[in-house]
Amino acid sequence: MRFAFVLAHRWLGLALATFLFVAGLTGAVISWDHELDGILNPHLVRARSSGPALPPLELAAVAEQRDPRIRVAYVPLILEPGESLALSILPRMDPASGRPHELGFNQLFLDPATGAELGRREWGAPWPVTRENFVSFLYELHYSLHFPEMWGIDEWGIWLMGIVALVWTVDCFIGFYLTLPAGRRAAAGARPKSRGWKDWAGRWAPAWKIKRGASAWRLNFDIHRAFGLWTWALLFIVAFTGFSLNLHREIFFPLMQMVSSVTPTPFEGHMPGDGKHPIEPQVSYADIVEIARREAAQRGWQAPGAGIYYAPNWGIHTVQFSHTSRNRTEAGMHPTRLFLDAKGAVLGERVPWTGTAADIFVQAQFPLHSGRLLGTAGRIAISVMGIVVSTLAVTGVVIWYRKRVARRRSERTGRLA
Repeated sequence: MRFAFVLAHRWLGLALATFLFVAGLTGAVISWDHELDGILNPHLVRARSSGPALPPLELAAVAEQRDPRIRVAYVPLILEPGESLALSILPRMDPASGRPHELGFNQLFLDPATGAELGRREWGAPWPVTRENFVSFLYELHYSLHFPEMWGIDEWGIWLMGIVALVWTVDCFIGFYLTLPAGRRAAAGARPKSRGWKDWAGRWAPAWKIKRGASAWRLNFDIHRAFGLWTWALLFIVAFTGFSLNLHREIFFPLMQMVSSVTPTPFEGHMPGDGKHPIEPQVSYADIVEIARREAAQRGWQAPGAGIYYAPNWGIHTVQFSHTSRNRTEAGMHPTRLFLDAKGAVLGERVPWTGTAADIFVQAQFPLHSGRLLGTAGRIAISVMGIVVSTLAVTGVVIWYRKRVARRRSERTGRLA
C-alpha cells in the first residue's frame, strides 16, 4: 500500500509541479495587487484635480456618449479621496458585423472632478506586458494561465487550474501519509511488537526537521518534507479553495447543494448567455440605484450604495452597499449586494456572514484562499505560502531527478557486472 502511495505522490507531483510553481510565485505577488497597481500606475489610479467630484453615474453616461461602442459595466458610487474614477467597460454589439466591437481596453479611468480621461487599459491582457497591465497579467496567469478561447469557450485555463487544485488537494493527504513512520517489520514467524505512542512519535520527529550539515541531496529532501509538514494545513486550505473557486459552478456549488442547504445567488441559479445576444437593461443605472436604496432602507441596511454592476449575459444588475469603493471588504468578503433584473425587479440579496452554515462556508472560500480573512497578517501568510508552494514543486522535481539518475546508474552497473 505504501509503495502505491509513493508512486501516486511521485507522478501526481511531477504532473502538477509546473502549474504549482507558477501559481505559487504569482500568488505570492498578487496578494498585494491593489497596492502594487497603485505603485506602478499612479497616472491611472490617482486623480489629477483637487476639486469636488462630479456624480459618478453622470461621468459614466458621458463616457458612453463619447464612445458609443462601449458599455459601462461597473461604476463605483463612492470614491476614495484622491482616487480616479475607474470604470469597467464591455463592448457593445457592432450592427455591421453582428459581433462585439474590438475595443482594445476594458477599463477606463476618469478624473472625478473634470471627467477628463486619464487613461485606459486591457485588464488581464496576455501581451504585451506593460506596467499598466503587469499586475492583472499575473492575476490571470495565476488562475487561468491565459489559455485562449477555443470552440467559443474561454474557460479552459480556469478549468485546468481547478483540476490541478483538486488533484493537489488529494495529493496533500498522500504526501502527509508518506511522512508518517512506516511500520516496523517483525522477524519471520514473530508478531510485531507494539512500542507505544512515544516510540512512534520519536520515529516521526525527524520528518519535521532539517538536518544540519547534511548533503545537498538530504537537505533538498528535508526541505521538501519539513516544509510540507509545517505548512500542511495552509497547503490544504489553498489547494481546496483553489478548486472551489475555479470549479465553483461546475463541481463545488452542485456538491454543496447535494450535501447541505445552500442559497444560490441569481448568477448561480441561471446559466449565462452566449455573449452574442446581450440582454439590454430596460431602466437606467440611476433608476436601479434608487430602487436599490429604497430596498436597502426597508431591509435596515446602514451602508450607502457603493457600486453598480450590470452583466448583460445574465441580464442582472448588482448594487453593492458598503462604506468603501472596494469590491471586497478588508476580510475579503463581497460587500452586501442586492440583485435586480434588467427591468429593475429584485431577484435576491447576499449579506456577508449570514445565511446557513453552508452559505457562510461558500462565502469564505475567497477570503481563505487570499488570506484576507485575517487581514494583513493573512495576506503576508499567503505570500509566504506562495513561495513555499514553489519551493515544494522544485524540491519535489529534484528528488525525482536524483532518484532517477541513481536508478539508471545502478542499472548500468548491474549490466556491466
